[in-house]
Amino acid sequence: MEAAADEEQEGLSAQSPAQAPPSSASSLPKVELELRLLQALEFYPPSKLKGIHRHFVLYGLMEHLRKSLDRQFSGDEVLQLLDRFFNLEMLKPDDEEKDNFSQAEEFALPDSFLKMEE
Repeated sequence: MEAAADEEQEGLSAQSPAQAPPSSASSLPKVELELRLLQALEFYPPSKLKGIHRHFVLYGLMEHLRKSLDRQFSGDEVLQLLDRFFNLEMLKPDDEEKDNFSQAEEFALPDSFLKMEE
């Protein structure tokens, strides 16, 4: 009876089969990397990867991972990590959105503003 209570305290129950903890050295960094990425998403939400903030958010994620894991990350690496959790195809800019940023408009101050200065 005490053995079952000890197993339950360790996270195992007498009814469930015992699962060995992950001992693979290669799985630990991957899990750590994913946890750090998920922590970074608290400050840099993936919804902002769409639109004009895309590069700022991506840079913020890269910097957060660099500081927390003491390793450089490229934008492509961060996007590959994000692709594990999110459908990044939905975040790609539409053709309409690209057209909005490529249109140049002539800017001029209104005449009423110029008359107020004189």
